[in-house]
Amino acid sequence: MNKILKSFLIIGLGLGIFTACDDDRDSNPTLISPTEFVLNTPAISGTVIDLANSSSIEISCSQPDYGFPANVGYYVQVAFDESMTDFTEIGNVNAGTKISIDAPLLASTLTDMKVNKGATDVDFPMDIAVYIRLRAVMMTSDNKAIEGTEILSNVVSLDKVHLLFSLPPVNTPENLYIVGGFNEWNWDSATKMIPVNGATHVFWSMVWIDDAGIKFNQSKAWDGNETGFSGINSINGDLAGNIKDNGNNIATDTPGWYLMVITSSVSGRDLVYDVQFNKPEIWLMGPVVGNSDWKEQAEGWSCTIPNTFNASFVSPAFAASVPGGDGDGVRAYVKIPTFEWWKSEFMVFDGKIEYRANDGDQARVAGKAGQQLYLNFATGEGEIK
Repeated sequence: MNKILKSFLIIGLGLGIFTACDDDRDSNPTLISPTEFVLNTPAISGTVIDLANSSSIEISCSQPDYGFPANVGYYVQVAFDESMTDFTEIGNVNAGTKISIDAPLLASTLTDMKVNKGATDVDFPMDIAVYIRLRAVMMTSDNKAIEGTEILSNVVSLDKVHLLFSLPPVNTPENLYIVGGFNEWNWDSATKMIPVNGATHVFWSMVWIDDAGIKFNQSKAWDGNETGFSGINSINGDLAGNIKDNGNNIATDTPGWYLMVITSSVSGRDLVYDVQFNKPEIWLMGPVVGNSDWKEQAEGWSCTIPNTFNASFVSPAFAASVPGGDGDGVRAYVKIPTFEWWKSEFMVFDGKIEYRANDGDQARVAGKAGQQLYLNFATGEGEIK
């Protein structure tokens, strides 16, 4: 049924200001709910469309009849069946009745839709029918959709679409960041995980975990890609039994420091994270411990582990002096299972903890017999004294 809106209602909808006198009310526009919206059949509907070698697909429509020239926005919907039960809406709102669909965007959207239905890259290229319809809605003067004015067009088809696999490759992350109760869930102060030297798909970090828990992500943002408990493929390590799910946060009833190791891999189009939670042990290495056999995890040469967040790990007193510079220096590391110790070493420079990560050998730092190494992972600071 037609909806007759008086002028003050039309002003509220942002359709413009109309004036009328008492004896000329018929000049006010009348808003009609349109019953027909025609999407024209594209001229190329029955021809082969190679999206990889196309820049755009051009379609056109008639404007729905709202009873007066209205500001209308058009949205493109695509599907693989004429009933449009699996449609995806692509791109941004279009302002005119002649619409240009970006071919690369259409290709990536269709590929993603096929992958979500179980297709893999080996199933491509494929020749498929693609169905299109438009969603029209009246817009305010500042281009906001007006509720209750939406209408769908008829469905048209592109019968011979040649589709290549059009998604970028899925790669293991270049960076991982941890956020949680320890920093009030603030990505600005997130902990950056350290890559294991020579193994860019493996990351480690000392992290404080409590009942509030943690999450991790490739970016420092709540962008929908953050990983919680349910996103972990497997949990292992010395302290794996302490870890629990708390509202999809990676949490524990045993608050403390954990050596968290994430091994990332790709399965199909999915990133897979296998996570270890190990004892937060820090070890000294080399002549500073009083021997020259470079034995890993030498008994008696691990740091004390603080039981509060802001306290420091403290090494045993050095057994021997080391000159630094071109000679031997103080060296410390965490042990990542299956990797040599130096692939996860670090040292204090100018009061800051710096990690070897994927860089070359670190400079040597001097130490005197009887001194100790202090490391505060909450602040990223350390000292030898």
